[in-house]
Amino acid sequence: MDFNIVRIARVVMNVTDLNASRDFYVNALGFIETASSEDWLALRGLEEHCHHSLLLKKAEKPGVHKVSYKVWEDNQLNALESFFTSKNSKVIWKEPDRSVGMGRTLCVEDPSGIPVEFFTEMEGVERCIQKYDLYRGARVQRIDHINCMVPDVEAAVSFYTNELGFRVSEYTATEENRTWAAWLHRKPTVHDVAFMNGEGPRLHHVGFWLSDPMSLIHCCDVMASMGYADNIERGPGRHGLSNAFFLYVRDPDGNRIELYNGDYLTSDPDFKPIKWDINDPRRQTFWGHKAPDSWFNEAISFLDLETGKPVEPKKPTLAQRKPDFVT
Repeated sequence: MDFNIVRIARVVMNVTDLNASRDFYVNALGFIETASSEDWLALRGLEEHCHHSLLLKKAEKPGVHKVSYKVWEDNQLNALESFFTSKNSKVIWKEPDRSVGMGRTLCVEDPSGIPVEFFTEMEGVERCIQKYDLYRGARVQRIDHINCMVPDVEAAVSFYTNELGFRVSEYTATEENRTWAAWLHRKPTVHDVAFMNGEGPRLHHVGFWLSDPMSLIHCCDVMASMGYADNIERGPGRHGLSNAFFLYVRDPDGNRIELYNGDYLTSDPDFKPIKWDINDPRRQTFWGHKAPDSWFNEAISFLDLETGKPVEPKKPTLAQRKPDFVT
């Protein structure tokens, strides 16, 4: 393999009101605002040394422009271009955009229809991990993962593991031993990306790492005191899958954010993927409480790389049922 994907690094998505988004993400959740304009807002976590991990763009409707992975060396972007061209994928080069701290990027469409970006260079900024006077809300530290609904999980997992070098940490299987959902990683934690069975492609959520479980609790208190109690969708709780503490919130436009802490190391080469039976209720929430219906039905559309229009979702290849699996 002529390229080395390091980790999930940023997500670019739409919001309809930048001021409302700033209040939610900066004042309630505790992101750092790196920079902004009339058209966008660049946010990062306290420990992040890169310009941003979440770029919010002003638009009339929600939508996700791309999910982005950092690559080890710049010349590996050319190798990725050759690889995706050989797969007849959409491939688009983007010139450096210094206004948001980005060097050149390669944008492609993966086999599930997800717009994916690869980059090496992003402007460096001050790391604020020890600026405790800036800690507020959930004290967000860094981006951790994305979760995508796709119509064919097995095909997505096969492509990312066999072609891009990802590894599976955990997965859910049906009674017929079909893969219903899977958690894949490049960095040595449970996942950089998860794929779940459903109409797609759609973005289910973006997960951000917190320094401790009490940050989830404190965030609930802050959100309630600021009038955002109804934006808390699920949790706090602990997943069976990943073992992590979680809190799911919806921003003013309905974009789902997971606040996440407490998973484990997956770097050993002999680490074996952990299988969960789809009928095991502990995989959803280790403590037993169930997710709301919105959990299974609602996600955000990806936007086509060329047209900017929502990617048309396809029906899943596995029959839909009400699952309890997502982390």
